Amino acid sequence: QVQVVESGGGLVQPGGSLRLSCAASGNIFSIYYMGWYRQAPGKQRELVATIISSGTTNYADSVKGRFTISRSNAKNTVYLQMNSLKPEDTAVYYCNMRGIDDRTRFDSWGQGTQVTVSS
Repeated sequence: QVQVVESGGGLVQPGGSLRLSCAASGNIFSIYYMGWYRQAPGKQRELVATIISSGTTNYADSVKGRFTISRSNAKNTVYLQMNSLKPEDTAVYYCNMRGIDDRTRFDSWGQGTQVTVSS
């Protein structure tokens, strides 16, 4: 079973930066999709950014120009560099990875990491 663990959340002032990491472990053959999602209190979970095996990225309009998603295939890790953070970026951030392990396809979520943007 593939496990996914996020790290790097915390408290930051408006205008500040944070870098989230998410690492997958297990008998992984390949990961073709990596994504970051977030859920603010009282709101539905929303897509933040994705990156596929070709390197193609996609961003929510609300984070374009401020957030950058990247990946390390060797480390089975995805990163989210968040700059110019705003209070409305406050949420629990979740990592999602989809790929193939030694048995079949997997679709794994992390437990989430809290990001709070406040002065």
